[in-house]
Amino acid sequence: MQQGVGSGGGGWVQSGQHPAAPPQPPIPPAQGWPGTPPPPPPHPVPPMGLPPVPEATGHIPLPPAVPGTGGAVLAVLLIGPAGAGKTTVARHWASTRPVPTAHVSLDDVREWVCSGFADPQAGWNEHSEAQYRLARRTCGFAARNYLANGISCILDDAVFPDRPVVGLGGWKRHVGPALLPVVLLPGLEIVLERNAARSGNRRLSDEEVARIHGRMAGWYGSGLPIIDNSHLDVEGTARALDEALARALA
Repeated sequence: MQQGVGSGGGGWVQSGQHPAAPPQPPIPPAQGWPGTPPPPPPHPVPPMGLPPVPEATGHIPLPPAVPGTGGAVLAVLLIGPAGAGKTTVARHWASTRPVPTAHVSLDDVREWVCSGFADPQAGWNEHSEAQYRLARRTCGFAARNYLANGISCILDDAVFPDRPVVGLGGWKRHVGPALLPVVLLPGLEIVLERNAARSGNRRLSDEEVARIHGRMAGWYGSGLPIIDNSHLDVEGTARALDEALARALA
C-alpha cells in the first residue's frame, strides 16, 4: 500500500487507483462555427377580434400609380362657351396636378389693357380683334416659356370652330403643334344659369350666350375630346379633363 501526502484521511488512496480528474469547463465552439442559434422571437398575437399580424417577407410595396396624365409636361387649351366653367376648371386642374402646372386665361390677359380696352361686347371691330390677337400671342409666349422650363401650362379661351380669327390655328401657331385642345360643352340651360351669376363685363346677354353655345356645337365631329359637364362639379370635371388628356397622349 502506498501513502500519499494529503490533508486528513481523504488524501489516502489505494495502490493501483488514480485520483479523479477535476471537472473541466465547457469547450467553446471553434472559431468560425456558429453556436446554438437563439430561439426565434414569438409571433405577436393580436388582441381578440383583430386580424393576425402578417409576417415580414422583405417585400417593399411600391407607391400607387398616378392616374391620368401623371407627371407629363403638357400644353393644354380648354375650349368652351361663356359659362362653361373653363377658367374655374382649368385653375383647379392646374392646382391639383402632382407636377408644376401654370394656368393662363386669355380673358385675364386681355383685361391687362386698362385704358383703351376694346371690349368685344361693345362690338367686334379691328381694335377688339387686334387686342385679342395680341393677348393670344402673349399667352402663347408665356406657355412656351413655361414648357421650356419643365412646367405644364393650361390655357382657356372661347375658340370657335367656324371662325379662323379666333380659331384653333392661331393657338397652335403660337404655342406649338403639341398643344392638346379639349372642349368643355355643357347644356345651354347650364351656361345660361352660370352666366347669370357673373358680374361686370364677364356677364353676357342671354341671346349672346345662346348664340355662342350654338356655334360651339360645331366642335362635335371635329375629333376633339368633348366633355359635357352639365352634371359634374369642378373636381369631377377636372378629373374628366385629365382622363381625356391621358387618352389623347396614349
